[in-house]
Amino acid sequence: MKARKKRLLVTAGPTREHLDPVRFLSNASSGKMGYAIAKAALKLGWEVNLVSGPVALECPDGVNLCRVTSAQEMYDSVDRLFDFCDCFIAVAAVSDWRPATTEPEKVKKDGSPQTLELVPTTDILASMASRKSDSQIIVGFCAETNQLETHARSKLAAKNLDWIAANFVGAADGGFESDNNEILLMGSNGARHVLGPDSKQKVGAELLAKVLVAG
Repeated sequence: MKARKKRLLVTAGPTREHLDPVRFLSNASSGKMGYAIAKAALKLGWEVNLVSGPVALECPDGVNLCRVTSAQEMYDSVDRLFDFCDCFIAVAAVSDWRPATTEPEKVKKDGSPQTLELVPTTDILASMASRKSDSQIIVGFCAETNQLETHARSKLAAKNLDWIAANFVGAADGGFESDNNEILLMGSNGARHVLGPDSKQKVGAELLAKVLVAG
């Protein structure tokens, strides 16, 4: 009997949280790192489900793509696919907050100050980690501007992850929008690896190799 393919679930890109039909909260994530990991897994013979926020990238041939816009839409898609995956890698830069209300029509500027009320979005990574099986591997991403290792270790423990991939954002040659990246990869087993600096394609392939061999 032929063994089934291993299944990877990966998220990529930003989310958009709309204030009205033309304005939204978002970030500068390009999706390149998540797409690179999806492509690397495909080359390993895995079945790949990619849940992507709004990006200007072509989906690799053979990857099952689910396009979403908001954090809630991303959660709904991940929630539907999670139980069937062997490995979940949460690369997407998901909005932490959304407007408490979304106006149905464009809000007109009238010169008066505006106050925006924000409410938290659902934590996709923590939600999936809370229900993972012993056979599943969960990898989170952590984009920081300071105290990289401290923040990454805290997230690794607080969200009960198997691995955390941390990188600085705002640097000239790494993080958001760049074709290159350098990642600090840390495992719940105490492993610590520095990947890169190199192209996101190579860093993505190396990350998969470290995570899957250890898993």
